[in-house]
Amino acid sequence: MSAPGPKTAMVLAAGLGTRMRPLTDSMPKALAPVAGRTLIDRVLDELVAAGVERAVVNVHHFADQMETHLAGRRDLEVLISDERELLLDSGGGIQKARRLLGEAPFFVANIDSLWTEAGEPPLEALKRAWDPAAMDLLLLLVARGRGIGFEGPQGFLMDDAGRLTHSASPDVVTPFANVGFGIMKPQILDGSPFAGPFSIVPVWHRLQAEGRLHGVPMDAFWMHVGDPAARDLAEMRLE
Repeated sequence: MSAPGPKTAMVLAAGLGTRMRPLTDSMPKALAPVAGRTLIDRVLDELVAAGVERAVVNVHHFADQMETHLAGRRDLEVLISDERELLLDSGGGIQKARRLLGEAPFFVANIDSLWTEAGEPPLEALKRAWDPAAMDLLLLLVARGRGIGFEGPQGFLMDDAGRLTHSASPDVVTPFANVGFGIMKPQILDGSPFAGPFSIVPVWHRLQAEGRLHGVPMDAFWMHVGDPAARDLAEMRLE
């Protein structure tokens, strides 16, 4: 039986996708096809299956194409957070969309993370692990060796209670990476000292210090579709 979870999601789809060139010279990365279905539709499909009824999608690169495509979705309400004038990065993009997201916890999702199912569905794992009394942000994680795209030292350590420590030190082998999906409380950005574009990473560090940043590993095999070679590998696995 599916656990209750957020009904709203923030989908971060405004990036330039420079590593996906030449494909992104004529379309946004979110509309790149992978095994016959666009990245944005694959992410929205997963969110709908998890019970999401409303998605806020930020747009910037080829924004008109994105709006036209998203107007075709009939299985959930799609609201546009317009970043045509200025690309705001992860934290700034969520902050700009704050009024559209409401006051309840919501899913946050990147458009370049896919997975092949194994064991518990990843978003069901997020919903099951979410505890608003103990956490303000819960990240979906993948173990090192269970994905395409987990390179370099940057990642997370996790204690027995699921609390996370973020590290980018070359001297630390981090066992987990952030998949790009999570559940967060919108209030964690209220009163932010940042204006305009900013990364969500400093927010991770603040919550980490407060013991409010948690993670849950997924059973599935993760695929980070960051460049054409990764897209080819993802298509091979999906097909």
